[in-house]
Amino acid sequence: MNTVTFDFSGANVLVTGGTSGIGNGIATAFANAGAGVTITGTRGSATDYDDDLSAFTYHQCQIRDTKSIDSLVDSLGDLDILINNAGGPYPAGDEYDPDGYIASVTQNMFGPMRLTMKCYDRLKSSAAPGGASVVSIVSMSAFRSSVFVPGYASSKMGLVSLTMNLARRWANDGIRVNTIAPGLIDTRTTHPAMSMPEVMDVEIGFHTPLGRPGTPQDCAGAVLFLCTEAASYITGTSIAVDGGYLTV
Repeated sequence: MNTVTFDFSGANVLVTGGTSGIGNGIATAFANAGAGVTITGTRGSATDYDDDLSAFTYHQCQIRDTKSIDSLVDSLGDLDILINNAGGPYPAGDEYDPDGYIASVTQNMFGPMRLTMKCYDRLKSSAAPGGASVVSIVSMSAFRSSVFVPGYASSKMGLVSLTMNLARRWANDGIRVNTIAPGLIDTRTTHPAMSMPEVMDVEIGFHTPLGRPGTPQDCAGAVLFLCTEAASYITGTSIAVDGGYLTV
């Protein structure tokens, strides 16, 4: 009785890093709701991945490479929704090494920022009910110390700040800008950590009151809601999809 369905028929959506994990969950949810979805990945083509990506239009994009970002934007047509999901920690090793720190901030903040700004004209032209939407995927590390990934954490907090500022800057342009902040989500990337009882005892047993890892579908529900007309009065905010992590 309390289920929700979404209808994004006619919407054009770009999800970076949509080949797996949270990004793929979001892209799949949009496609299932009728949207035309473009995803990006780092490999040459969609067939280079084990998963079936045939529901999407695929473009290669290296999010740390400005030319790659610009080429992606040039390939786009109309755009109603941008999901900044691509990224991850340790792109160049130790993030306490200055070069490693810079690489992580470049990948996780500078790249998404460039892409977002380059998509402005397309987003402004959107006629989507409730306006165009930008949703960036940040992290609990934006709000709590994350001692092993200082560059990644800094970049995610930077995206939170950018989101608030762009929400004000673009308020009169019909573009809403928000983030979601996932907690521990069950993906291939997190499987090594989730296989260690000592990690799960802390992250789930102590830090997550709901007592389970999240799923990409949990994240997708929050993202799709933010992009609907029902969320037309929501901009500049971050929604925690964390099982209560921030309450502990």
